Amino acid sequence: MSEVFIGTSGYSYDHWSNGVFYPPRLPKSKWLEYYSEHFQTVELNVTFYRLPQEKVFTGWCEKTPDAFRFAVKGSRYITHIKRLANLGDSLETLAKRLKLLKEKCSVVLWQLPPSMKIDLKRFDQFCRQAEKTICKRQAFEFRNESWFTDEVYDILFKHNFSLCLADAPQDIHEPITADYVYVRRHGPSGLYEGNYTKKHLGRDTKNVLKWLKDGKDVYIYFNNDVKGYAVKNAKTLLDLVSLGVKA
Repeated sequence: MSEVFIGTSGYSYDHWSNGVFYPPRLPKSKWLEYYSEHFQTVELNVTFYRLPQEKVFTGWCEKTPDAFRFAVKGSRYITHIKRLANLGDSLETLAKRLKLLKEKCSVVLWQLPPSMKIDLKRFDQFCRQAEKTICKRQAFEFRNESWFTDEVYDILFKHNFSLCLADAPQDIHEPITADYVYVRRHGPSGLYEGNYTKKHLGRDTKNVLKWLKDGKDVYIYFNNDVKGYAVKNAKTLLDLVSLGVKA
């Protein structure tokens, strides 16, 4: 049976404390546990900037319920510096950390830089290597429009990897290239800003219900963390989808 996982991109924001989301005086060490009482998934962005120590991954796993799921953003060293090639043991190192999350590691997200243009050979080679090394579900967020071609989609289809459906800088809503769907909502007023309207969330709800009906798992993460809108929008979408599923 297909499932939907709705949460936020990151959870450790100081501006979410003092009642915006986290209760006043709740220590940071308890934030993930509190978050997991409200959502069953989170997209980890810290892994894009640096690879935390093993004990951090173990802690994430231990602090969350059995049904909780993590999406993990791949290292910018791999995507932005090495640009998917000549990676050495980088993928293997990441894979060892991901294993510490056990079955809670659901998807790895790769975000390519805006300056990186399409390179089909390099991309296919990376997908082959990543499929052998990393978890089965992986999503790709392209920031350069040259990647939005049938040739790229064919590679994603071949590996059962998801095209990330993001709304910035381009608004991408198709195609679906895997047996799961990965969506990022960056903010209606620019990156990380703004509050999505109920009309917009209603459209997302219709899409989610269709994808679930088609037998696809769905992952949606809100990245508009300013003023805690990501939390508000994720909660609203959860409620709307729940009502739709029950109906």
